[in-house]
Amino acid sequence: MLQAVKSANQERGDEPWVGRSIERIEDAALLSGRGRFIDDLGVQPGTLHATILRSPHAHADILSIDTEAAKRLPGVAAVLTGNDVKAVTTSLVVGVKAPVECWPIAMDRVRYVGEPVAVIVATDRARAEDAAELINVEYRPRGAVIDPLGAIAPGAPVLHDGFPGNLASERAFRYGDPEEAFAEAPHRFSIDIKYPRNSCTPIETYGVVASHDAGEDAYEVLANFQGPFSIHTVIARALKVPGNRLRLRTPPDSGGSFGVKQGVFPYIVLIAAAARVTGRPVKWIEDRLEHLTASVSATNRATTLAAAVAADGKILALDWDQVEDCGAHLRAPEPATLYRMHGNLTGAYDIHHVKIRNRVVVTNKTPTGLNRGFGGPQVYFALERLVQRIAIGLGLDPLDVIKRNLIDAGAFPYRTATGALLDSGNYQEAIVRAVEHGRLAELKAKRDEARAQGRLYGIGFTAVVEPSVSNMGYITTVLTAAERRKAGPKNGAQATATVGLDPVGSVTVHVASVPQGQGHRTVLSQVVADVFGLQPKDIRVNTEIDTAKDAWSIASGNYASRFAAAVAGTAKIAAERVAGRLARIAASQLNVEAADIVFAKGFVASRNNPENRIAFSRVAALSHWSPGSLPDDAGQTIRETVFWTPPELTPPDEDDRINSSLCHGFIFDFCGVEIDRVTLETRIDRYVTMHDCGTILHPGMVNGQIRGGFTQALGAALYEEYAYAEDGSFLTGTLADYLLPTTTEVPEPEIFHMETPSPFTPLGAKGVGEGNCMSTPVCIANAVADALGVADITLPLVPARLAELVRGDEPPPPAGGATAPPAREGDRRLRGEGQASVKGAPEQVWAMLLDPATLQSVIPGCQRVDKVTDTHFRADVTLGIGPVTGRYRADVELFDLDPPHAVTLRGGATGALGFGHAEGRITLAPDGNGGTKLTYSYDAAIGGKVASIGGRLLDGATRVIIGQFFTALARKAGGGGAEGGGFSLFALLAKIASLFGGRR
Repeated sequence: MLQAVKSANQERGDEPWVGRSIERIEDAALLSGRGRFIDDLGVQPGTLHATILRSPHAHADILSIDTEAAKRLPGVAAVLTGNDVKAVTTSLVVGVKAPVECWPIAMDRVRYVGEPVAVIVATDRARAEDAAELINVEYRPRGAVIDPLGAIAPGAPVLHDGFPGNLASERAFRYGDPEEAFAEAPHRFSIDIKYPRNSCTPIETYGVVASHDAGEDAYEVLANFQGPFSIHTVIARALKVPGNRLRLRTPPDSGGSFGVKQGVFPYIVLIAAAARVTGRPVKWIEDRLEHLTASVSATNRATTLAAAVAADGKILALDWDQVEDCGAHLRAPEPATLYRMHGNLTGAYDIHHVKIRNRVVVTNKTPTGLNRGFGGPQVYFALERLVQRIAIGLGLDPLDVIKRNLIDAGAFPYRTATGALLDSGNYQEAIVRAVEHGRLAELKAKRDEARAQGRLYGIGFTAVVEPSVSNMGYITTVLTAAERRKAGPKNGAQATATVGLDPVGSVTVHVASVPQGQGHRTVLSQVVADVFGLQPKDIRVNTEIDTAKDAWSIASGNYASRFAAAVAGTAKIAAERVAGRLARIAASQLNVEAADIVFAKGFVASRNNPENRIAFSRVAALSHWSPGSLPDDAGQTIRETVFWTPPELTPPDEDDRINSSLCHGFIFDFCGVEIDRVTLETRIDRYVTMHDCGTILHPGMVNGQIRGGFTQALGAALYEEYAYAEDGSFLTGTLADYLLPTTTEVPEPEIFHMETPSPFTPLGAKGVGEGNCMSTPVCIANAVADALGVADITLPLVPARLAELVRGDEPPPPAGGATAPPAREGDRRLRGEGQASVKGAPEQVWAMLLDPATLQSVIPGCQRVDKVTDTHFRADVTLGIGPVTGRYRADVELFDLDPPHAVTLRGGATGALGFGHAEGRITLAPDGNGGTKLTYSYDAAIGGKVASIGGRLLDGATRVIIGQFFTALARKAGGGGAEGGGFSLFALLAKIASLFGGRR
């Protein structure tokens, strides 16, 4: 029917709406601040607010949790710990079959910094946060493991007894005859890659509002959760209710996701449990520090990739060895990141022999989840770096090696060795167009000129296939064929759309796909307007989800770039079905055949006699007003819901071949970069990206998606990395340490298109939103490697990392300086020395330093000092570092006493925001003027949350706090002041043990 509409429009000189860059419907509200995000929406009277107490340790046993003081704070309704949550929930689904439990809160042990330890529910968020400060958790630290290869090394600390050796899964695959190909090939090339961990950092963090109906034992949850709705089943199971007793709703707007808001689901369970325990609705909004530290990130992966290569650069076989780091818990759908690309491990290349070894490991880092590109960046970084390595090794042009290995244009649909069915494409033509329009010859001349002048200039290339519309069954490839037969088939993709007509003939569209800024409402209005001969402004689109009322499926949701290819196409099918029935109704009224009916310009008319027509709204409303007058064969036209699933997405076969995605776009990128010889900053001179995403529905938004993906990929290439110390402390917990590209750092890419429509989707569209996240990091890396003439490149390409490649290791400091005490590996260190002057003789100052009452009065933020013995003190101190304030419990002991001349202090502190230990030596000597000169030196190590959020602030904050201490001490002593930001060791160690100590 839509084809008839299009031809009718073209006969009248009217262009279809699909394919035009019309103004986005969403923009008016979003650009004027009228977006309706989760924290903008009102809540029921009596709603409580939650905050989460999180672990400062990466790996530790929980010995005790004292919540009594927190519970006594006015306004606190409840404090939930692991046992409280366990009483009303069950373990989350673990991504593989193993005797392992996965809870949304720590039970007896914490396994990553930021893991929830307690949930505090109070009348407001501030009161809940105050209560969290009063909770005393006693930990016994364990050894931590951060590196995925280190996790499976003998003797590594084990996270879960059910994952012996930290190995959650291991599978081996073989396609074709890779052994023979390697044996006979004249060349073998290999590359080792460590792809870093990074994330997407949407502008809006997680949010949940949950309530529990005790009468029906049912939950209602509002969350900015993006799906997929397979997780609805996981949540319901964890809450111990059937799916029809979990109502999940989404707000009208979501401030970005790029995959990571799938990771809100453990918090849905946690906050829903709090609602059940308190008997009242509970709201929780994640702050930015929580999001960086403990939401989800992409996996980091260690890959060894080898290729058997012919003399002309033709790749004959690949041997993949992949070790996937999924963090502390293997939460569903992981290890999906590893297996989503299983069918695409040969990329855009015609390679028939493949060997694969996949290992999934757990480490003491945040659990991973969906992230834009979802497995693609990790695969293509290895594959495309290897292609460049092959070219250099054989003395060939990298672009020639790419072209020599591409799948032939006449081979589509093309079945890869590992099972993907690539739907359409002409990769050769796409490259020809990109090279011409992107002026590659000019860029090469520029490189030659720059190098002649001694500048560091390089060109990088990459060619990738962008999969979209995931096959739900690809994750079952982690199971053997026998295990799959026992579990039953899982496969396919399903999109859902409803088109309805109201009593005045207005059109409404609803889809089970929650947008995070992609413009769903605009594109759907274009698609449906074309079917009905209307204008997009005539179509009302609703993208909110309510699982209790709306049509949805386990595969519904907004993920895997499935909107244009699957969701919009499903809306087209639903609209066509309604249009077919309207055509039969109109034909009976206009006395023509149904085949003669066209929809155009707001009317339903005869194709052969356009003046014989009736208003669309009148025909559309007839099912409401006069159902008895409808033709017998017409049927109702009030509402049509379509569940669409493509037959091409089958389960893995007996040989583990899997068509992991329905559609496969193509991207060819090249870029020129220059590296400053002094600063070693990388500047992108020109970036060219060619895309074939099938039929383009809205050119402006497609280019917007490409720019967005390019920007995120630029961050992955040049700036972003989730960094951890060896002890598991998270080191990049603010946007001062986790650097994101801004508009000033992002160049304008040159974007080109060609269209080879997919034969598998209703509109011929393929995905486009994730591709540059897959292609850009390795394209830039190849260019940098070309500029520097190096073989190995590790992301992100920060200047310090490039300095190691260009200049070698930094030389050791000159001899003769002060020698610092040895640091425990992985600690963030604080060291210093100085002096201060205080009025009063050394004996007087000595007595003050050992008097609990004096110390409490002069230590900044000190709430209490207890004297255990003459040389052992405990203190409660509240300190602020940068954006956070925390309460710490310090324990300090004195050694090597030489009263009143010298003392050594040693102590530790712990709190919600961190932990640590410190040691310092302080000496007191007469200053010749009746006062005392204090000389000090100290060494401290910090860890936990403060190490991540306050690293660059700690030295300055320490000086300020020390100055405050000495000012107060001098005032107490009757005058004097600090010189050079002095340090009083006890005060500082009940304070430094709280600051230096408190930030371990």
